[in-house]
Amino acid sequence: MTVFSKIVAGEIPSYKVAEDDRYHAFLDINPLRKGHTLVIPKQETDYIFDLDDETIAGLQIFAKRVAKAIKAAIPCRKVGQAVLGLEVPHAHIHLVPLTTEGDMDFSHKIDAPEPAEMQRIADEIAKNFE
Repeated sequence: MTVFSKIVAGEIPSYKVAEDDRYHAFLDINPLRKGHTLVIPKQETDYIFDLDDETIAGLQIFAKRVAKAIKAAIPCRKVGQAVLGLEVPHAHIHLVPLTTEGDMDFSHKIDAPEPAEMQRIADEIAKNFE
């Protein structure tokens, strides 16, 4: 079981921003910027392109809704999307609030905000999720 599956199961705490019966979104604890969110299918699959067509399409639609909530909650020009998937063997999408293209540089992570600030950010994104 991956760390992401443990988050979905409630075995590991997270800063959840959105969830439905098939997908889950939560703040990245090693963010590139405040509001950096991970979107995952609850179905544990390592490689995103191994997901069936319906699941990957649903993941993108769910991620779009999360991105709109991030943009409403976090001052940014756009929300960028990246699929890397090497650090955790569970398909996931990174959604990162962008002011410049350099904000998507995975070699320049920021220090994670304090827990109370992380919860505030998660709550702000969650209240904008439709």
